[in-house]
Amino acid sequence: MDWDKLRIFHAVADAGSLTHAGDTLHLSQSAVSRQIRALEESLNVTLFHRHARGLILTEQGELLFDATQAMNKRLEAASARIKDSEEEVFGELRVTTTTGFGSLWLAPRLPALYAKYPELKIDLMLEERVLDLPMREADVAIRMKEPSQSDLIRKKLMTVRMALYASKSYIAQHGAPQTLRELKKHRLICQSPNSIQVGAGARLVAELMTEEITSLLTVNNYFGVLQGILSNLGIGVLPDYVVNDTPEIERVLPQISSQEVPVFLAYPEELRQSQRIKAFRDFVQDEISNDKRRAKDGSGVS
Repeated sequence: MDWDKLRIFHAVADAGSLTHAGDTLHLSQSAVSRQIRALEESLNVTLFHRHARGLILTEQGELLFDATQAMNKRLEAASARIKDSEEEVFGELRVTTTTGFGSLWLAPRLPALYAKYPELKIDLMLEERVLDLPMREADVAIRMKEPSQSDLIRKKLMTVRMALYASKSYIAQHGAPQTLRELKKHRLICQSPNSIQVGAGARLVAELMTEEITSLLTVNNYFGVLQGILSNLGIGVLPDYVVNDTPEIERVLPQISSQEVPVFLAYPEELRQSQRIKAFRDFVQDEISNDKRRAKDGSGVS
């Protein structure tokens, strides 16, 4: 059915008069009458009985008016929600990031975001594949390199380095290597060379492997590497953002680390005014600032 004709029908049924409906719609009475006639012909029914005191809906007209009234209420509600979204934070936000950053850094912090915005619905997509933001595969991304698409708003959040970590209980039992050469006395836990990972991390692992490591555990993401470390399986390569949230581990061979890796937040230009995006962006920035402050104070850092 023609939406414009339905809109005119609803106005006529609501007003009970072609003239009054025309005034509301800023249309002439003849134009309104033509649209009603065309709608009746398309449905092959009579929608109004003409009466001296105005128009009365037929049984078929009542059915159609019930439907247009329900549609009108839903449209008004949607309009109100859209206007409210300029000031309130609610609805779904699809966030994509790497498995490591999402599981080890972002997910543990989400309770604070939900406490502030309980009507927010986060769809957290953890994968190494870079989703296409302009094609709306996700709303916002946190990635370990600057996005290449030109129609994205991007902000550098921080930099990270990959370094060597072991659990405190492992060090108490096996000791910590003092030189790179001593690393071969320990099992190395790292991402698999075949897994998708940032180049800086892969280069660090390749450098470590030249030390004739005899015992090795490889995992396809940093969450698995951390679990191996916490299970006292050896010394692992992890990004330094895990330190604040994992007091059970400490860094070994502090002179060894990867090159800096930039971390960027990005979202499509069309979502510039989205309150969900703004709330999430500000939350992430605040959490990073808190981490830096704790690191400066010396709390939560091994």
